[in-house]
Amino acid sequence: MSKEEKVPENSSMASNEEEIETLGKEMEQMKSKEELKEMQKTPDPKQEVGKRKL
Repeated sequence: MSKEEKVPENSSMASNEEEIETLGKEMEQMKSKEELKEMQKTPDPKQEVGKRKL
């Protein structure tokens, strides 16, 4: 990151609208947990941590 680039004040994933659009397109292409299971693949367990009771 160059000195000219503004450092985000929060922990946002995107720094501009172009990045937001790109991330949105990437997310649309991602398979759901159910789709991965149908393909006999294992979903990322780290994405489930917030949903489980610890």
